[in-house]
Amino acid sequence: MFEFDPSKKYQKTTKSRSVIRFQDCDPLKHLNNAKYFDYFFNAREDKVPKLYGMQMSEIYKAFDAIWVVYNHQIAYIKSAGMGEWVKIFSRIIWYNHNTLVVEYFMTDDDETELKTLLWTKLRYVNERGRSTTHPAKLVEFLSAVAFDDIDYEDIDFDMRVRQVKQEIANSAIKIF
Repeated sequence: MFEFDPSKKYQKTTKSRSVIRFQDCDPLKHLNNAKYFDYFFNAREDKVPKLYGMQMSEIYKAFDAIWVVYNHQIAYIKSAGMGEWVKIFSRIIWYNHNTLVVEYFMTDDDETELKTLLWTKLRYVNERGRSTTHPAKLVEFLSAVAFDDIDYEDIDFDMRVRQVKQEIANSAIKIF
């Protein structure tokens, strides 16, 4: 389980490299729209344990609760093509007592072109599927790893797409 170290500076953004697989593409050799979710979720699931020493299954075991998705917002900017190498980024951009928002985005391998941006909202629920409050230990984790450079409550999704495009154009993707 994640152990917060107040003297440590935690990486706030995960970054992965992946190749677009043939079986995930449509007849036009573009990544199928639904498959973007798989690439995003798998990349985060692979990186979080390495960065924070925590598996999602550990959260459920420790607290008898887990996050479930209840909303997505996605913008498809430029297609990812079969055989293409891409970079996948993810970060928690907002949370409160029972909800969090994870931002995912995909770029080309050189990190010069935005392909897709996704916001996923998740609710923390108990084993009966009812919304519950984040325990103090999870709030400690969220405060240590959440990316706090985005004013989520004062920005809309389309504005955020423009911001990420600008960050990429300026080679200014922040990891910490």
